[in-house]
Amino acid sequence: MRFRLTVLDAARAVATHELDAVDEADARRQALARGLRVIALEASSRLAPLGRTKLSLVQFSNELIALLEAGLSLVEAIDALTEKERDDAIRNVLEGIRRRLYEGQSLSVALGEFPSTFTPLYVATVRASERSGAIPEALRRFVAYQQQIDVLKKRLINASIYPAVLLGAGTLVVLFLVGYVVPRFSGIYEDIGGELPFASRMLMKWGQLLAAHGTGVLVGFLVSTVLLVRGVMQPGFRAAVGRAVARIPTIGRQIELYQLARMYRTVGMLLRGGLPVVTAFEMTRGLLAVASQPRLAAATRAVREGKSMTDSLASQGLTTPVAERMLRVGERSGNMGEMMERIASFYDEELSRWVEVATRLIEPAMMTVIGLIIGGVVVLMYFPIFELAGSIR
Repeated sequence: MRFRLTVLDAARAVATHELDAVDEADARRQALARGLRVIALEASSRLAPLGRTKLSLVQFSNELIALLEAGLSLVEAIDALTEKERDDAIRNVLEGIRRRLYEGQSLSVALGEFPSTFTPLYVATVRASERSGAIPEALRRFVAYQQQIDVLKKRLINASIYPAVLLGAGTLVVLFLVGYVVPRFSGIYEDIGGELPFASRMLMKWGQLLAAHGTGVLVGFLVSTVLLVRGVMQPGFRAAVGRAVARIPTIGRQIELYQLARMYRTVGMLLRGGLPVVTAFEMTRGLLAVASQPRLAAATRAVREGKSMTDSLASQGLTTPVAERMLRVGERSGNMGEMMERIASFYDEELSRWVEVATRLIEPAMMTVIGLIIGGVVVLMYFPIFELAGSIR
């Protein structure tokens, strides 16, 4: 944002300055660095939506790794990334980071001032690497972590595309039959309504209702759709749906495995970066469902009290038999970070196999159900014609 400041300069004269800053605190900090005393401050214009940048953490990390390994210092690398950026929002973020570095702050502190762009996990990874000076290695671990998470997400999304398209196409066909074809058939069958089966009479009544109140029904359908979409966008609604789905035995188990895989992979990356176990557990608590977060908090307290990580997680039901054995091996070897990442990969493979099998079963089942619905509507529409043909014969 651009700020207009009324300041008192070194000569004790009141002056007006304009400068670009992330927020008011940043503007005051820049003025102080120039030896100016701020009297009044106001935002004059907004240069770019800093809270919604399109900065890719993977791309940023890869570019920063390449520059650092080429021999550039950290400040020189950020300078290069800032100068080559063309997107105003991203450039403003990078300029803010560069200013912090020039002020003598560490990279993790500079990144932490942009929480909408750099996640707490990313900042913690950089902070842990600053102790050992191995920032490229830490960024490389984060890139590998993020790519593995993205691969699993893509598998789940790809598996749901075809069922979603099939469901949408079937719904449109049913709506066309019920909303357009049935009302026109209902006028033909009014005189023989008493001789029709119950299901055909109900379908005809629905057609008559649509013919008489089509606009109202359409408005009600659109309003319901909008309310449903808005509900899906609300975290509380999504959480309620997630809890309902999690109660389904098979699906709930796979959702839990997915959450455990993310938790184990994140904790493993943080441990390999040098963070303590307790800190890693506290940072990854949000990756679990709300119902599981108290269990991880209890496991964290147990670790803080001196219990082993394996016993703490197992007592709270945050392991599987295979994971528990692998954790004990990791404790004996002292390589818990790598072992937890292996456990996450094991969970990913199990989840991928389940998604593949479920997709093969769901697709034909959905086709069968949609075909039966469409066929039932068509049969109920043509059944009076069969009855009429029989009476004429």
